[in-house]
Amino acid sequence: MRLKRFFLRYYPPVCLLVSSGIILEYERGGHLRTKSIDLLDLTPETNLDELVSEIRQTEPLITESRAEKVKELVLRLQQKQGQQGHHRFCFCKELKAHILPLTNVAFDKSGSRFITGSYDRTCRIWDTASGTELRTLEGHRNVVYAIAFNNPYGDKIATGSFDKTCKLWCAETGKCFHTFHGHRAEIVCLAFNPQSTLVATGSMDATAKLWDVESGEEVATLSGHTAEVLSLCFNTAGNHLVTGSFDYTVAIWDVASKRRVHTLIGHMGEISNVQFNWDCSLIVSGSVDKTCKLWEAVSGKCVATLAGHTEEVLDVSFDLSGQLIATASADGTAKVFSATTHECLVTLKGHAGEISKICFSPQGSRVLTASSDKTARLWDVQTGACLQILEGHTDEIFSCVFNYEGDAIITGSKDNTCRIWY
Repeated sequence: MRLKRFFLRYYPPVCLLVSSGIILEYERGGHLRTKSIDLLDLTPETNLDELVSEIRQTEPLITESRAEKVKELVLRLQQKQGQQGHHRFCFCKELKAHILPLTNVAFDKSGSRFITGSYDRTCRIWDTASGTELRTLEGHRNVVYAIAFNNPYGDKIATGSFDKTCKLWCAETGKCFHTFHGHRAEIVCLAFNPQSTLVATGSMDATAKLWDVESGEEVATLSGHTAEVLSLCFNTAGNHLVTGSFDYTVAIWDVASKRRVHTLIGHMGEISNVQFNWDCSLIVSGSVDKTCKLWEAVSGKCVATLAGHTEEVLDVSFDLSGQLIATASADGTAKVFSATTHECLVTLKGHAGEISKICFSPQGSRVLTASSDKTARLWDVQTGACLQILEGHTDEIFSCVFNYEGDAIITGSKDNTCRIWY
């Protein structure tokens, strides 16, 4: 193995130290791979020499010649922990990404690359810093709708298509490792488990499937929904999968036994999105019934219904601490709720069209929204104030995402372009 370079990984606030660390990019067997060093107890008062010594004892890639560089990176993390204030994003580059509209965008964990899916039946890999195209992944016979890197490793990409297949690719060479056949209708969502040993796919055929990354074989078909599976998510331990369906229900599945543990019943409309919080204790679901529901992951009990929107809830998201929930609605507003008290803390008003995508910054202090009004907006979580409007797209923005450090944004639009903001 040969160490190539380092990346910082930083998710403030300081109370969420589990999210601070260093990513190592190294070469093994002719392929680039990544691994993470989590700095769980890092504070501004941590003794750097002692910490670097501990890291060297457990990580063989960190040799004596690399120790000083690691010390510099840890110092930068300490400095970041003390930083306050608002980073203003500037438009960097517009990419004429595809000949037909985009469907999704996603970063790898380091933020150095991102991928785009499109109606043109391809997925493309891009270098974030330069905006240059690195690879075009071709082979699907219909829309490439769902895409993902196998973070934190970043060496594989999964693409789900309306051609009813999912493909697994090498992120470095563009080689197709496997094509997963078995769904009887369009694949509309997918995810890698945290260990990168499984891919889960959700389909319009009302099932989800689990696939073995190494062998390319189908591991299980998760049957039980009576309508399309539009959303799915592994928990951070990788032992449970949650699925949301147009049958108005959410299902929790045990990955080891491939059995359904709970069916979460209560919504009065189709499920738009489902998500676990970081510590796997809660599940949030959004629905076209205009509400968001909070569920205990272990018992399946509904602990709260978060109401207030006047139209469909199109997206939901936890912040990294699991203490806040953001909702996006077709009524043109977004809301931030407390996951503990369940009260609405702020309502984000300003968009002139429906909001289809919402996410927290890694720091948890900002919310990013994408709208049919052709803009994305950055909001202050505490005050609800609109801090910045990201303008320039000429059609609906359906996707927006922060990189891992929170200092870059990608927006994807039906105008066939994506924009990089720093």
